[in-house]
Amino acid sequence: MEHEVEVQAGDVWLPGTLVDPKGGEAVVVFAHGSGSGRHSPRNRYVAGELHTAGLGTLLFDLLTPAEEDDRRNVFDIGLLGERLGQATAWLRERSPSARIGYFGASTGAAAALWAAAEPGSDIAAVVSRGGRPDLAGERLPYVMAPTLLIVGGHDKQVLELNGEAQRLLRCESRLEIVPGATHLFAEPGALEQVAALARDWFTR
Repeated sequence: MEHEVEVQAGDVWLPGTLVDPKGGEAVVVFAHGSGSGRHSPRNRYVAGELHTAGLGTLLFDLLTPAEEDDRRNVFDIGLLGERLGQATAWLRERSPSARIGYFGASTGAAAALWAAAEPGSDIAAVVSRGGRPDLAGERLPYVMAPTLLIVGGHDKQVLELNGEAQRLLRCESRLEIVPGATHLFAEPGALEQVAALARDWFTR
């Protein structure tokens, strides 16, 4: 069952879509990239695959419409990471027994790792799709959650940046390359591979 919710993040309320997990066991919170939001068809597809594995999901907008008008906010990883942490606290109040994971795309992946590095964040796992984990910078060594980095084989620059970021991670991590895929994984079968990799990482 999908619920349209208002997620409290500090002094703002952000619209979101929550699907409760089967048995209340685990929820994956999505952190969208620049220019995207809770209606992203790619992230909604991945969320659907996670539902089939019994996982809940929370897709929400990290910024208000007014904030999105200022491009500096779109790339403010500290602000986005803080919002993600605040949304996680809101979710824990609603589902106190659920384990929580993060799925981040593009700049959202940096926000996910930024938030996961917070002391006491207790995030169970992180998955990055075509992400920019390098933008989490000096926080990367403090991430404790097992982290999966998924990059398209033809997304050369992002692949290089992910490799550099992985070397800074001290947690369990893996870099998965989807052959023939570009940054948005628009090629036939590419997004399906992303969803399967994410599902298996979270369920394991």
